[in-house]
Amino acid sequence: MTTLLNVLSVLGGLAMFLYGMALMSEGLQKSAGDRLRAFMAKMTSNAFKRVLTGTVVTCLVQSSSATTIMVVSFVNAGLLTLGNAIGVIMGANIGTTLTAWITSLGFSVNIALFAVPMMGIGFVLHSSKKATMKNIGQFLMGFAVMYVGLTFMKDCSNAVLGQYQTGMMNFFGSINGFGFGSILLFLIAGAVLTIVLQASSATMAITMLLAASGLIDFKLAVAMVLGENIGTTITANIAAAVANTSAKRAARAHTIFNIVGVIWVLAVFGPIVKLICVIMEGLDFYNPMAASSHLAAIATGAETADAEMVEMYKNSLLYGIAMLHTLFNVTNTLVLIWFTPLIEKAVVWLVKEPKGETEVYRLKYISGGPLHTAELSLQEAKLELVHFAEICRNGFNYVREAINEQDQARFDELNDKLIKYEEITDRIEYEIATYLNEVSKNELSQESSDKVKAMYKIIGEMESLGDSGESIGRILKRKEAHGKVFDKTILDRLNKMCELIAKAYDVMIENLKNENLKDISNAHNCEYNINECRNHLREEHIVNIESDSYNYLTGVYYMDVLAELEKIGDFLINVSQAVVGKYEYEN
Repeated sequence: MTTLLNVLSVLGGLAMFLYGMALMSEGLQKSAGDRLRAFMAKMTSNAFKRVLTGTVVTCLVQSSSATTIMVVSFVNAGLLTLGNAIGVIMGANIGTTLTAWITSLGFSVNIALFAVPMMGIGFVLHSSKKATMKNIGQFLMGFAVMYVGLTFMKDCSNAVLGQYQTGMMNFFGSINGFGFGSILLFLIAGAVLTIVLQASSATMAITMLLAASGLIDFKLAVAMVLGENIGTTITANIAAAVANTSAKRAARAHTIFNIVGVIWVLAVFGPIVKLICVIMEGLDFYNPMAASSHLAAIATGAETADAEMVEMYKNSLLYGIAMLHTLFNVTNTLVLIWFTPLIEKAVVWLVKEPKGETEVYRLKYISGGPLHTAELSLQEAKLELVHFAEICRNGFNYVREAINEQDQARFDELNDKLIKYEEITDRIEYEIATYLNEVSKNELSQESSDKVKAMYKIIGEMESLGDSGESIGRILKRKEAHGKVFDKTILDRLNKMCELIAKAYDVMIENLKNENLKDISNAHNCEYNINECRNHLREEHIVNIESDSYNYLTGVYYMDVLAELEKIGDFLINVSQAVVGKYEYEN
């Protein structure tokens, strides 16, 4: 029973460690999300700045996966070129080395003593009404939870290992007997564990735990670290699976970069391990290889040592692992940064541009699901709204064609397109709403919460644009069925209305793209002109009916089309008003 409790405590400690990392990362991204996004988009003018950007952002958010997913999404949105993205990804690999040092510090220093007071301070700050204080509080609580989890993992695993020390030593000893094959085996184990846990930091903690317990030596720990660098690339590839071609290429570049790095380190594995040992001894630490041998002997009872010596062996080994992780990522970046154009060509060759991209109405920016942090996900949703608006404008072009089309076969083709676009707008509304619903499950600032509400309003209005297009198609279909024809005079009047609506579409898209929209007088002017045109055409219609200028039933269809066009104008201004948070025109 005690063993089971200890095993569950180890798993619980791992869960706390992962949750603490997520809390800490989310708190930082919330407090600096917009600034990080702007920093990443602008600081890419040369290779040094690209690497520095990736390093700084990853150090801040404490997650190379979060940085890489941001990079993939920026490439998907056209904010970063593929070449720039590769440089940022290289920098992200350097930034993630800070996590290894933080983890090694957690094993060697009892930071958990400070964790509880830190959690108390964090809770007080998180209770503040100020968004900045809340986010800093979340960061502190995440930091505290992470180290409490790490302490649980360390203490409870020692209890478990104490009971099954001999069996576990025999098991790991047998695996260690395959020479270079053992290195490859632990490399694969590190990659698989990272893929399963979706967090290289957690695998790093497990690697350090096994090494500090004397179960694996320094060489096998190095192999697991190399495997973690391969496994961590899977997250970006998952995010890019449903993104555009450029985003897929950026994710593949991350994979190629890390795999090439692992291959050249394996080629000089022995010298690299010796180099780390020399560096650690030069820094006045114990040789990590010798330290791991002593810890294994102590674990089996073949050797004894006082607590101070055991602690020294463990610290040397843990800091050696962190040093290897840093040296690998820094050296790999310094070497491969010069081959960025070659990596770019390789991923372009690997990920071909799809032929005949006809699905112009598919989601472009959010099909991979929300980013790690809700605040950053909203920018992707904003871009998708602009894309949705452009799709709606394409649908309106078919409305204009259908109104003017005299050929029956061509009209039927256009009417089918209007029906199709109505289905498209329904589906896109649903998909964006689902995305926003997922984003809303996270804790949002008041400003972001208001943005989400506005986005729900906007997609509802855009879906109504598709409905109006289909309605106009049905009216025109009934007109054709009754053998009625719009003469040149009616078509000229409807085309005048269509011109005003086309202008309103352009204004709506312009307002959606405006990051600091305050004045929507352009949209109000469009709405005024549309309403004035409708009123004028209605008055003309009454006069024309009285003078028998055209058939009464033809006039009915004419007025029905005009009414739907005016509704489109209402939906368009509703979008602009939702952007600035005012809803005056309710339908």
